[in-house]
Amino acid sequence: MINFEAVLVLVTLLTGVTWAFDKRRRRRGYTGGMSWWVDFSRSVFPVILAVLVIRSFIIEPFRIPSGSMMPTLEAGDFIVVNKFGYGLRLPVGRQLIVPMGNPERGDVAVFRYPVDPSQDYIKRVVGLPGDELVYRNKQLSINGEPVPTKALGRWQGDPEFLLREEQIGEISHQLLVFDERGGREFSFEVPADHYFVMGDNRDRSSDSRFWGPVQRDHFVGEAFFIWMSWNGGINWGRLGQRID
Repeated sequence: MINFEAVLVLVTLLTGVTWAFDKRRRRRGYTGGMSWWVDFSRSVFPVILAVLVIRSFIIEPFRIPSGSMMPTLEAGDFIVVNKFGYGLRLPVGRQLIVPMGNPERGDVAVFRYPVDPSQDYIKRVVGLPGDELVYRNKQLSINGEPVPTKALGRWQGDPEFLLREEQIGEISHQLLVFDERGGREFSFEVPADHYFVMGDNRDRSSDSRFWGPVQRDHFVGEAFFIWMSWNGGINWGRLGQRID
């Protein structure tokens, strides 16, 4: 599988060196002909450099591959992720070099999958370091306090699912459950420097209930905007939606 970030860094480096070399020889009065590569590098280097900086340190687009975050996010949604808020990382290797803010309860966050860090996952942060979590009969409790939840009836997308509204932290969001009771129950204390994440499609999500909490340095950024939604055609109603 091609590593897009590595290719982008390599092309930026090659065109940048060529651009700098050409600029230096022009200062020395060289007026000879230019090869196609020199001409190409002078044209595209500023653009590629801007793309590298924006993608690596500020925002990055992602595509949602599954329905584990429904109804908040649907398969085929193209989202924008704020990478700056969680700290600056190297473009290749993704090592955290400048820590900034930490994930907060309720964030819809992109992170490296703990089982295979080459893959990016997206879930909602529900547990912070030191939190004691209990999930029983589809009710989440944090540090002994049930998370406020309101039933909204059957989900229009599929009447077999129940739609609920949950207030987690400062975020009010909708979620889906398959039935009222039962399901996978757990109690868990989040270790230091880790975060517990769950999908909004609670009964159809592979998340921290199955493969454990996410290390702080695995987080990539917070999703905040849907810029395109395509699943056999454009879903115009989802374009431009803010992600809560």
